[in-house]
Amino acid sequence: MLDFFGLKEKPFSKTPDPKFIYLSDKHKEALARMEYGAEEKEIIVITGEIGCGKTTLSRKLLDELDEDKFYPVVIINPRGSAGNFLRNIVKLFSKRDPKYYKKDLLEQIYEILYSFYEKDITPVLIIDEAQLISHKEVFEEIRLITNFQMDDENLISIILLGQPELKQRLKRGNWEAFRQRVGFFYHIGPLDEQDTYKYLEHRFKVAGGTYMPFTNEASKIIYSMSKGIPRVINHLAQNALLIAFGKGSKYIDKEIAEESAREYNEWS
Repeated sequence: MLDFFGLKEKPFSKTPDPKFIYLSDKHKEALARMEYGAEEKEIIVITGEIGCGKTTLSRKLLDELDEDKFYPVVIINPRGSAGNFLRNIVKLFSKRDPKYYKKDLLEQIYEILYSFYEKDITPVLIIDEAQLISHKEVFEEIRLITNFQMDDENLISIILLGQPELKQRLKRGNWEAFRQRVGFFYHIGPLDEQDTYKYLEHRFKVAGGTYMPFTNEASKIIYSMSKGIPRVINHLAQNALLIAFGKGSKYIDKEIAEESAREYNEWS
């Protein structure tokens, strides 16, 4: 199929790949805030619906950060106790064996962060799927870690990425102490109809395509069905390419897009 469309790789893979990222205005703003948070050693909270591109943005951030100035790590499964969270930080930012007791762990983390400070390197902790954090104590430890300071600045940057329920959770009154430590909140909205067309074109061309295979009508159908969520767009677009290939067509028109949407409906 790739040869048929003149492609070098799959244009609508489900695997997050910063090479394929399409930066709408919303995604540019989110990335800019993440970069600012990393540079200014802030806590940043970014939310968005499932499949809106949060994880891909975090991979893009990893590519953008200067490796001589930043040391980023990612926690992709933040479930677990506060103690396990602290031990993860020790293991991710150093080669040390984590201590057992909380007091010793916090001292160990301070030593690690201070060693980065002496090297003029900023450690950046990215917590993906932060809505999965099950213990409030974990958020308290995140807040306490930002107490580690030198020369009136934090020793670590922390970026939390999560689904909208994270935002709702942190709005509650008993989260005031944590909210006060957050430098920025930002919610990534879905793509609009115009951006959906540009998204389809962008990913197809990054994969090696030399033309735009989706007609305007097809793009509108994909936008309507996906509600502008990139992960759903990928699914519909990939299926549409398969249908077009089966029909021997190099273009996805209204009929092919509608067939892809019907098939998606049957399984969603």
